[in-house]
Formats: sequence, structure tokens, C-alpha cells
Amino acid sequence: MWNRNSSSTRSSAPPESFQGEGRSLGRRCAFLRLGGCNLSCRWCDTPYTWDWNGESDAGVTYDPKVELHRLPLSTVRDRLLGYGVDLVVISGGEPLNQQKRLVPLVEALTGRGIEIEIETNGTRVPDRKLVEAGVRFNVSPKLSHAGDPAGKRIVPAALKSLAALETSTFKFVCRDSADLDEVSAVVEASGITSVWVMPEGQRSVDIERHQRQLADEVIDRGWNITTRLHTLIWGHKRGV
Repeated sequence: MWNRNSSSTRSSAPPESFQGEGRSLGRRCAFLRLGGCNLSCRWCDTPYTWDWNGESDAGVTYDPKVELHRLPLSTVRDRLLGYGVDLVVISGGEPLNQQKRLVPLVEALTGRGIEIEIETNGTRVPDRKLVEAGVRFNVSPKLSHAGDPAGKRIVPAALKSLAALETSTFKFVCRDSADLDEVSAVVEASGITSVWVMPEGQRSVDIERHQRQLADEVIDRGWNITTRLHTLIWGHKRGV
């Protein structure tokens, strides 16, 4: 997570890869993964960014002193520029927990013509300066199977604010038809128009099973479907 000094950050090093989910599926990009999250999803596939108390299904307690690294903003900027990609994905954890400190980095990158996508759980209203910089928001509201109470994971004001932006798309992790009904309720209440459904799973067998179960009904509801391409290729393997 970011220091109080906005010139530095605590994050993992930004690796080059491709976007494995959502509307930019398959695009070559660089990732900046930040630490810290205000939710505690049981099935989270990156618990090492926030789970200091062993709350996720991973059953592991991670040490923030090991997992998070303080880096000057200039170092992060230069590393990302050095990859020579035209898309940077900022993920977490929950990046919008420290969004004001992200503004100088985002402005520096977009000033070089780089597109920015921020992955967010939809519980924070986005900073106006990020919106003005042209950031695209990949919003993933959490359903009941994530484990947190509804009042913590569903924040109507934040969802409506994000839904009002043309740069936002919404991605829901689902397992079955009951999850799709839950998605419908969130979509209707928040005025969401761009909906992607992603099968839950950290193993290819689970992703493929859930995807088959969901596909026909997702089409019938007029929504989009996305897989988890990185997991299908590399499995549940942590990146560098």
C-alpha cells in the first residue's frame, strides 16, 4: 500500500503478462499489484496481498513485511514504461483504497499514451482525477458466496457512481443460477449496463465446469461471459 508520502508505494514488482479476464481478455499488458483490501473474500486468489490473519480459504497467514515492498513512484513509473506495453492494469487488493496516491502515477502513464485499467471491488467512489485521466474501471462487486456481509461488500453509492461512467464494466464471479439471480438484483438496483460473468475457480476443472453451467443462462439474460485465461494456462500459480 502507499506511504503517507505520495511519492512511494508498497506493492509487488510490476510483471509483464496479459489481461486474463473481462473486456481486455488476452491483451498484452503490465500489472501493478497493490497491497491491502477492505474485503476478505473466502475464495480470493491473491490472499497474499491482504490476508494477514488467515481469513481466506487458502488457510495461510501472510506477512505484510514479506509480501509488500516500498517503491518510489518514479521507480514504479519507470518500470512500467520499460515494458513497452500500451496497457497497464492496476490490481490488488483494492487499489481504490489508496486512489489519491495513484493519481500522479496514472497521470504520468496516460500522459505517455498508456491505457489504464483499475480492478476494483466497487466499494469506493472513484476519485475525479482518475476519471478525468481516462481510467477504465473493471468493477467486481462481491456476491454472498464471498463471505463478507452485504453491507460491507455492496455499497450503493459507489456502485451507482461507477455505473454512471462510460469507462466502467462490471464483472461478477459466479458459480450457478442462484448467483446470477443475485447479479440481477445488483444490476437493477445500481443501473449497471455492462455486465460480464466470470466462472469462479482456481483450477481449470472448476472454471470449465462453472462456465458450462452458466453459459446458456448468461446469454439468455443478455450479458457477456469471460473466462480466467491466466488460470487455464498456468493453473493456480503465483506470478513473479
